[in-house]
Amino acid sequence: MEITSATAAQLRITEDEFELIKQKLGRTPNFTELCAFSGMWSEHCSYKNSIKWLKKLPREGKKMLVKAGEENAGLMDIGDGYGVVFKIESHNHPSAIEPFQGAATGVGGINRDIFTMGARPIASLNSLRFGKLEDAKTQHLLAGVVHGIGHYGNCFGVPTVGGEIYFENCYQTNPLVNAMSVGILKNGTTVSATSEGIGNPVFFVGSATGKDGIGGASFASAEITKDSVEELPAVQVGDPFQEKKLLEACLEVIQTGAVIGMQDMGAAGIICSTAEMSAKGKSGMHINLEKVPTRQSDMKAWELLLSESQERMLLVVQKGKEKSVLDVFEKWDLPCSNIGHVTGDGLLHFFMNGIEEAILPADELVLGGGAPQYDREVKEPAYLQKIKAFDATAIKEPADLKTIAEKIIDLPNIASKRWIYEQYDSMVGAGTITTNAASDAAIVLAKPTNKALALTTDCNSRYVFADPYKGAMIAVAEAARNIVCSGGTPLGVTNCLNFGNPYDPEVYYQFTNAIKGMGEACIKFDTPVTGGNVSFYNQSTDGPVYPTPTIGMVGLLDDVNNKMTLNFKNEGDIIYLLGKSRNDFNSSEYLHKIIGEEYSPCPYFDLEEEYTLQQEILNLINQKLIQSAHDVSEGGLLVTLLESCFQQNLGFDVAATENFRKDAYWFGEAQSRVVISVKPADENNFMAALKKSSVPFSVLGKVTQGNIFVESENWGNISEWKNKYDNAIGNVLKNETGESALNAL
Repeated sequence: MEITSATAAQLRITEDEFELIKQKLGRTPNFTELCAFSGMWSEHCSYKNSIKWLKKLPREGKKMLVKAGEENAGLMDIGDGYGVVFKIESHNHPSAIEPFQGAATGVGGINRDIFTMGARPIASLNSLRFGKLEDAKTQHLLAGVVHGIGHYGNCFGVPTVGGEIYFENCYQTNPLVNAMSVGILKNGTTVSATSEGIGNPVFFVGSATGKDGIGGASFASAEITKDSVEELPAVQVGDPFQEKKLLEACLEVIQTGAVIGMQDMGAAGIICSTAEMSAKGKSGMHINLEKVPTRQSDMKAWELLLSESQERMLLVVQKGKEKSVLDVFEKWDLPCSNIGHVTGDGLLHFFMNGIEEAILPADELVLGGGAPQYDREVKEPAYLQKIKAFDATAIKEPADLKTIAEKIIDLPNIASKRWIYEQYDSMVGAGTITTNAASDAAIVLAKPTNKALALTTDCNSRYVFADPYKGAMIAVAEAARNIVCSGGTPLGVTNCLNFGNPYDPEVYYQFTNAIKGMGEACIKFDTPVTGGNVSFYNQSTDGPVYPTPTIGMVGLLDDVNNKMTLNFKNEGDIIYLLGKSRNDFNSSEYLHKIIGEEYSPCPYFDLEEEYTLQQEILNLINQKLIQSAHDVSEGGLLVTLLESCFQQNLGFDVAATENFRKDAYWFGEAQSRVVISVKPADENNFMAALKKSSVPFSVLGKVTQGNIFVESENWGNISEWKNKYDNAIGNVLKNETGESALNAL
């Protein structure tokens, strides 16, 4: 067939890019070659509209063991000869079309990124965004995504230990499904995603290849429309039991010493893994595609190259050690086929039954090589003028705080996510130590060391919408605050940057300013960005989603005995607020959901103030002077107090310490605040330690046996509030017959 710019356009390749491809090849590509460029130069694989900005993030740190972006995931030293491997990625578009498989394969893919480096995954987290919970479509997507995450993670045998979920109208058509995985390895045993050694054999291992997932990288690089359902074949199908076997086989084959390099076949499939490994090793490959195990007959060369069938790996093996590799995969009953060998010419030669189907320069295909890099137009969003015009004094102060509190505790963004997390196995592997005693971050044992890891995902996207620069800083700060309130020291960041169409100047303004804010905060907290994912085109005919730069953060507890939980412990303990309250309810759940104000500024935040607070929290925990620590976030101070009571059915008797608006004081979301509790016997030592710092503080009141008093008003027993909090989401998800949305699948 004749290859023209029209052919290229059908593959989402622009006319300029088509001309660039011809220039790089010195000829017009054939269809198979054009398909390869389509996958590799897609936004999803090339980061062509983001890479220049990503390079501005802090990417170096004294505990980093590999350079940012150099391998499939970040790797940081945790001491005792071990490292932590972690990464977060999106699976948004597939989940919008087929929520169960979209979410399930997102979990599978991110875990492969971990064990392809030689690490054993020990924990999974997620960050989810959906539209209005009461909407039938949202309930369908939510049920499918949660079922997919739970099914894959539970069967694969890695605990889902934490995450976050928000419901906002802007995610109605385009939900966000971000999956994070964390693993442990012994330093010095890392396997690199590289190809070296002329003549070394190239092995395909894992599940057979089918037509599922073909064009997935390109599919992820376009907006969701009413016609997107027609692209259902682009959604992959996963098998967690097959992945479990692949995990064990890959970790075992590494021990043979035969593996030169290994990479999972994720986005863009075989063409991506062969190109990236070859470009990194400054080598080429001779690949015989007919030797790739298939589960569908008569697959064409371009289909084999672009298929994103799951649970597959590409290995480069030391010549002469083939048998040791074959023996391992035969033991685990996994397909393993020698499909080619390494060459020294930098070219990828793809053959099909002896016919050469494509000749491609590896380096020209990949990010950091010949893939294009763009700068896009930036324009301040028009809606920011509405935010700047917001007048807080125009909002009438409520007379009945209790009624407002009852409404807030019932909001899906605030209420317990029990309906969701109970479908996840958080205990498999016996390493999770916060299942029955919650902390602001999940805490997982870093076996075989005596240390523990604190893990979290965070981003309030409404803050980023209000102020992309400050909102992204808050996302980093809250992640660090959650780590610190759990007794950990922040180590590093992986991010999942979810935005709309980069060709929209207002979206690109959000993206670039969020990068600036994120970078500044990461420098302050000494948390380098080890890697991650950019997901553009999260946009529909209704417009873009909120800018959502999700932060995945890992922290370290050198002594697991220093872990801190969020719950009040004893009646009579004194409740303190560390940090300063503000007369500020900007972008709060109260203002947005109860009052109905869409456009208000970002809540108060000061980076230096935040850093000082976090250092003092760690100091108090290490001196064992506090009983609990829980940061003030969505819902404000009152929600933080209630959540601190639920674990042990305790209550509180508190009163405001500032002459602010009552709604701002109790429901405002000004940052850099933490609620703690102190034993009366420790109060003198606590005060002595606190007075040495510059952190402002106030006494809110005392922990009670179970009754709640606010400003001397009796608000009833904690059990009544816990019932509302625990059942709010489940009650919405029950249909007219009383059946839950999940059971109705």
